[in-house]
Amino acid sequence: QVQLVESGGGLVQAGGSLRLSCAASGRIFSSYVMGWFRQAPGKEREFVASISRSGGSTYYADSVKGRFTTSRDNAKNTVYLQMNSLKPEDTAVYYCVARVGSSIWTMEYDYWGQGTQVTVSS
Repeated sequence: QVQLVESGGGLVQAGGSLRLSCAASGRIFSSYVMGWFRQAPGKEREFVASISRSGGSTYYADSVKGRFTTSRDNAKNTVYLQMNSLKPEDTAVYYCVARVGSSIWTMEYDYWGQGTQVTVSS
């Protein structure tokens, strides 16, 4: 069992940056593949990014590739999502997720945080 708590959301102008953090508690953090999803109003939840257990491999949705970077600090039990060049269409609730296993391409996750709101104004 792992508990996930996101922070760092807020309101930013288009072109700006935000960094989301997700603190994990529970079992050994380094045993989980971590990821991020988002859900905009009236839209389905979508995958954003994932990162391997060691942090050595990452995977991004095409819509954020080149603008977002995910990283992790296993000593601090924390995963990050650095979001640059933000666009109004990035407005959504962002969820931190975790799964047992090794694949960073699997879209099914076992644990979800409560979400943090990101709003990008034009």
